[in-house]
Amino acid sequence: MLYNQAMIAHIFGKLAEKFENTVIVDVHGVGYEITIPATDTDGLTLGDEVKFYTYHAVRENSEELFGFSSLAAKKLFELLISVQGVGPKAGIAILSLGSTEQVRNAIANSDSAFVSKAAGVGKKTAERIIVDLGDKVGTPSKFGKTAIEDAKPTEPDEALDALIALGFQLKEATLALENIDKKLPTAERVRLALKSR
Repeated sequence: MLYNQAMIAHIFGKLAEKFENTVIVDVHGVGYEITIPATDTDGLTLGDEVKFYTYHAVRENSEELFGFSSLAAKKLFELLISVQGVGPKAGIAILSLGSTEQVRNAIANSDSAFVSKAAGVGKKTAERIIVDLGDKVGTPSKFGKTAIEDAKPTEPDEALDALIALGFQLKEATLALENIDKKLPTAERVRLALKSR
């Protein structure tokens, strides 16, 4: 049985160690081991100040921290692990396929072939994710299949994170920003999204 305790919302500190899917963040002398998507490890350098939004998974005999560079990624992870048969490790594997937007877009496009490429995620589980989450992630921002080779990490969308922090669901925030020019400053995009609500 997996329980989420909202004891640790985010971790901010210096990057002390970096592995393939795990980092250790030093916060005033205490090292927090955090499992993160592979796409979040790109560009990290030891000694950098980093911030990860965290999901604290508590089981009967273990506790783990899962971290994300954006609030949108954390919310997508929470949606993924709400699907029967998808645990935190599978959720991280799916988010490691590409940027948060690419994974969200693949689900919105019903691209189960893309989702099933994640380690430990079979065809049936990928199809269940598509069925369960298709109407919860918003409309596709780009139609068509998602190629793994094109799945390069992108900068987190600060306007999307801001709307989620203001209480929007991932789908609602995505739809609110859908027709707003991405080149506008973050504050203006958020203001326009709130106005259209």
